[in-house]
Amino acid sequence: MQHPAMQRITILGSTGSIGTSTLDVVARHPDKFRIVALTANSQADLLFNQCLEFKPGYAVMLDGAAAAVLRERVSVAGLNTLVLSGIDALEQVAVLPEVDTVMAAIVGAAGLRPTLAAAQAGKKILLANKETLVMAGNVFMDAVRASGSVLLPIDSEHNAIFQVLPRGYDGNPSKNGVRRILLTASGGPFRNTPMHELQNVTPEQACAHPNWVMGRKISVDSASMMNKGLEVIEAHWLFNAGADDIQVVVHPQSVIHSLVEYVDGSVLAQLGNPDMRTPIAYALAYPERIAAGVAPLDLFKVATMDFTAPDFERFPCLALAYQALRAAGTAPAILNAANEVAVAAFLDKKMPFLSIPRIISAVLDAVPVNAVNSLGDVLDADAAARRAAQQQLGNTNR
Repeated sequence: MQHPAMQRITILGSTGSIGTSTLDVVARHPDKFRIVALTANSQADLLFNQCLEFKPGYAVMLDGAAAAVLRERVSVAGLNTLVLSGIDALEQVAVLPEVDTVMAAIVGAAGLRPTLAAAQAGKKILLANKETLVMAGNVFMDAVRASGSVLLPIDSEHNAIFQVLPRGYDGNPSKNGVRRILLTASGGPFRNTPMHELQNVTPEQACAHPNWVMGRKISVDSASMMNKGLEVIEAHWLFNAGADDIQVVVHPQSVIHSLVEYVDGSVLAQLGNPDMRTPIAYALAYPERIAAGVAPLDLFKVATMDFTAPDFERFPCLALAYQALRAAGTAPAILNAANEVAVAAFLDKKMPFLSIPRIISAVLDAVPVNAVNSLGDVLDADAAARRAAQQQLGNTNR
């Protein structure tokens, strides 16, 4: 797929951490990128300020009431921005003919439909929404292949793997001399917390990541290491790697973002400061490189890098993710849905942190795993898992 010198971009989820970092990189290169559409869930004030700065042709809010507020403010400001609302509008701006590139940065299952639509339309997709691959990996990858879409991973770990794989990697690890993939993980805020204290941790503690600035949901996923489990499933689809060929390595400094081990004994790593603007800039400009505003890595300041194996007793969510990957079919979608319900309940202080893996495990046991032949199969499993998780949540609170 050919892209013009001036890339025209839709950002799905522009008010989140990935979205705002993307806009920061875009603002540094006005000669290379133009924003066509911005979308958000309900943060009308922030999206309005983004519209003032970047003057997109379209702004979409998933929440209808927030869209009405934004529409009024855009009108008063005299901006030539069409304000739309709802999931259909998200899909609409993901497939606009004038758009070359779609940053898929909506967190959770809500990002699945517009990201899949972008793939079907043959867009260059910068994929930060890991749930798209976790829930519907084969459906999404089939759409990418059928349309000729360009798919570039944004998660720092998968972006790192992409950078150190052989140029022209064709998705066949053994043919390309790849032995296994090593996904690094910081271990989150509870890596060294005594086990007996985890029962009483608060959402605020879980969201206080030691290295990265992220949204609340993904921060809790990092604290439970479910985020790494979802990334294992994502790596399976991106790089055609089996569960046994993806090793998680706890690396607290978050300087090495991931590694690839080759059959000749070589291990190649990508290093950098923990700043999402690096993988975003790499994907935006690929195969070129552009300045991202990221400070140079000072190895003398880092001085020491540590590596340990993950503790599956401390982080049962990681073990559950491997279990779902091996079960295949709708199991990853069930895992993801149960996790979303459980994390939301924890953030709302309706249940303790350690109940998250308990609910997920119970839902995986309760909901049948079926083959995935269409998006409908995925959505049906997602809905069934959410119902089962809500039932488990009710049992937990009795």
